[in-house]
Amino acid sequence: MNLIHTLLAFLLALGPLIIFHELGHYVVARLCGVKVLRFSIGMGRIVWSRRFGPDQTEWAISALPIGGYVKMLDARDPSTAPTNDADLPREFTRQNVWKRIAIVAAGPIANFILAIVVMGALFMHGKEEPGTRLRAMPEASAVYKAGVRGGDVVTAVNGKPVLSWTELRWEIVRAAIDKHAAELTLRGPNPNSAPYRAVLSADRMANLDVDSDVLGALGMQLWRPRPSVDKVLPDGAAARAGLRQGDLVTSIDGKTIADGIAFIEAVRGAAGKTLQVGVQRGTDNLVLPLTPDRDPQSGRGLVKLMIAQAPEMVTVKAGPVDALAKGAQRTWETSAMTVKMIAKMIVGEVSLKNVTGPITIADVAGQTARSGLEPFLEFIAFISISLGVMNLLPIPVLDGGHLLYYSLEVLTGRPLPARIGEIAQRAGVGLLFMLMALAVFNDLVRLL
Repeated sequence: MNLIHTLLAFLLALGPLIIFHELGHYVVARLCGVKVLRFSIGMGRIVWSRRFGPDQTEWAISALPIGGYVKMLDARDPSTAPTNDADLPREFTRQNVWKRIAIVAAGPIANFILAIVVMGALFMHGKEEPGTRLRAMPEASAVYKAGVRGGDVVTAVNGKPVLSWTELRWEIVRAAIDKHAAELTLRGPNPNSAPYRAVLSADRMANLDVDSDVLGALGMQLWRPRPSVDKVLPDGAAARAGLRQGDLVTSIDGKTIADGIAFIEAVRGAAGKTLQVGVQRGTDNLVLPLTPDRDPQSGRGLVKLMIAQAPEMVTVKAGPVDALAKGAQRTWETSAMTVKMIAKMIVGEVSLKNVTGPITIADVAGQTARSGLEPFLEFIAFISISLGVMNLLPIPVLDGGHLLYYSLEVLTGRPLPARIGEIAQRAGVGLLFMLMALAVFNDLVRLL
């Protein structure tokens, strides 16, 4: 059943993005007076088609769900070349170079517009996300050495306000990619606390592995509430010890337990050992002997209770104009970061394992769909941006390759020679297959 959900989520995420991309090409081609012969969702053999409109454009669904295309009247291909003189003015290559640039660029631009609208709608609706309050960190961590303490709230990074954990991670990753220092603005646990600053040096940021948990590497973890017992399951170590719903765990073997994560870590490492658990129950302070069972699979301690560990949540919301502005800003920042990551992969500063393919996309699509509509829509916006950026790469056969040709035509005043175009197309196909093979290989490594 999970496989079916994953496949459906994958198709629901990628299908509309492909349609929107190709509609961008189609709409601008029609506005520029170019005749469109076919609009296809998918590649390869056509399995269904119908003709509509004054030009009898063929709207088709093809067998391979790996993309789509818009086939225009084009003299370079015998199958699409004009068959009568009346159609010559509507042939693609007869249009001036600026119209051709507009038609080719319209697909990626449509993806960016879709991302802006989706993100804007999410900001208008309001997104519930973990806040930026920090859990107590190890004394050896970078943030502790910079002067940050547990319970404090990060309000800005390098002068840019951050409201949620996602925004905090985003700004830290961006500083790491740019190899810039990260200046954190924070306040204490009390909302009226005076703000202060802590600086993570450029050298420390440059040494971060952006493929991993960058916040965890610096010592930043989400703040968690005090460890109160939500539910005690029957026939478990917690029930035998006398723990009850509503109990507040204060210590284990005399050591203060700050939150639910600390309690879980202490229990997992104590299979078969008796722990003296300090508990506050109403006005009473008790010490209960707790002996965790050993999990037969992992060997870890198991006590069978549910303990509070949900992070502090905030609502990130904006009005219509601000929401669209935030959506546009997030789209621009995501695009810029994607380009930087690609550049760093080319020069070897970032691992090629970041190249992902359809298996990983499908897996993440399934996970976000199961998490709810908001995470799924946010994922769709991110993939839409990725499609836009990837299609703008200057690789022949992609939109970016064609835009490169037309840019050279603008500079030189004449089209690229056909022979050079053919060689570039073949090279582009080879490069694209290599990238696809790498992506599938990385997907399989992650899967296995």
